[in-house]
Amino acid sequence: MRGPLTETQMARFARDGFLVVPRVFPTSAVAQLSAAFGRLVELARDPDAPTGTARFVTDPGDPPRIHRVVWCAGADPTLDRLGRHPRLVAIAAQLLDSPLLDQLISQAHFKHPGDGVAFPWHQDSAHRRHGTPAWTDVDGRGSFVELALAIDPVGPDNGPLRFLPGSHRAGPRPYEPDTRTLAPEHVDPRGAVAPALMPGDLVAFGAFTVHGSEANTSDRPRRMFLNGFALPGANHRPYPGAGLGRRVVLDARRPPASAPPAVKLAG
Repeated sequence: MRGPLTETQMARFARDGFLVVPRVFPTSAVAQLSAAFGRLVELARDPDAPTGTARFVTDPGDPPRIHRVVWCAGADPTLDRLGRHPRLVAIAAQLLDSPLLDQLISQAHFKHPGDGVAFPWHQDSAHRRHGTPAWTDVDGRGSFVELALAIDPVGPDNGPLRFLPGSHRAGPRPYEPDTRTLAPEHVDPRGAVAPALMPGDLVAFGAFTVHGSEANTSDRPRRMFLNGFALPGANHRPYPGAGLGRRVVLDARRPPASAPPAVKLAG
């Protein structure tokens, strides 16, 4: 189906299992996201603060170490609005070839300098419960796409996402049942790439794409806003805040722009 991505970009996604899309959100929207992430930090520091339907994954401390905020849309209206913005929906809809989608993921990922937060090699298919009654692979390609939007510049030293190009073509791999991470013997990290991102850039990746990230060893943060979409009928498991999935519909009457930086987001 048609959308904001070019044929070349679609072919690159099919080849590599991931795709960097520059300047999806302009500076004004990134500033809104940055402020919203700041509010999440304040909520994490106050155990009595109302967090709505969000779930904070933290380690105790002063301040607490934030691994991620699950369904962060439930804690902040800005994240709720921008997480289902037409530009994101249009990209996900084109990659999944469907104008109807179920949003399962709305997550805020933090990597502050020295906090040690890292994510071992894994496939999102394991977290979606692929291969169990909780998931039906509708399209045979995982039926899920994750969109990770950079709020800060992402470089080699502040914990970038790392991908194994073409790893999705092997399908789901055996994983450790307790952590849902890939066993070392099933991952060859040679050839891994870590795309550099600027604020407002997005990287999209599929359910079978092997990826992970190391700790932030720099003196600057690495915050990312993740939104995950599934094909209708794929998911059968309740997710925090989203239940079986929040239905989003691509508005065909509103052609998605390629997001020039001067455009101010609204709605």
